[in-house]
Amino acid sequence: MVTLEPAGVRRQALSVGLATALYGISLGAVAVASGLSVLQACLTSLLLFSGGSQFALVGVLGSGGSVWAAVAASSLLGIRNGLYALQINAAIRPQGWRRPAAAQLTIDESTAVSVAQSDDAGRRLGFWLTGLTVYVGWNLMTLLGALIGRSIGDPRTYGLDAAAAAAFLALVWPRLRHRSGLQIAALGAVVDLSLVPVLPAGLPIVAAGAVGLVAGLRQVSR
Repeated sequence: MVTLEPAGVRRQALSVGLATALYGISLGAVAVASGLSVLQACLTSLLLFSGGSQFALVGVLGSGGSVWAAVAASSLLGIRNGLYALQINAAIRPQGWRRPAAAQLTIDESTAVSVAQSDDAGRRLGFWLTGLTVYVGWNLMTLLGALIGRSIGDPRTYGLDAAAAAAFLALVWPRLRHRSGLQIAALGAVVDLSLVPVLPAGLPIVAAGAVGLVAGLRQVSR
């Protein structure tokens, strides 16, 4: 593990944070195309703030699934952040008001930058700077995407009906570099496609997410 000076950690955190924040444009546009208002789209980023979970939520709603199915799919994907919290708590040891703030900012990117550092000071700087950069940028881009999506009319004209799946795939793709990740993704895809003809919209992805979660936890526990 390479030790970075604070300036290097800041560059890494800002580059990751700004690149990730740009996905928020797609999230905002897809959210309003799925039936959410601009305010509702923005609230998902302010309060939920988990890209994969948000795309799952609006994707299920956009495909005609129920609110409960959308919430279930979103919640299953959000469980991973609780696992990240175990690493982050040990790495940065937040106290007082920083504990709820750290919980809100514990996402894929802030965790990745934090654990990549070799010392406690670098881990804390990487976590907080990445998390805050993504949070601010993601919310601004969500608002921009929602306003754009509301003004362009039918999202199918611009391919935005497929943007949720495409953006979600972009978020997941870096995690498919290992054989175990590919196996879990393939298992989830098989389950989802098998259940699409027989279950209401939204429920196949919930089932696939549950199967993938169980498979992932079994591999981690080995």
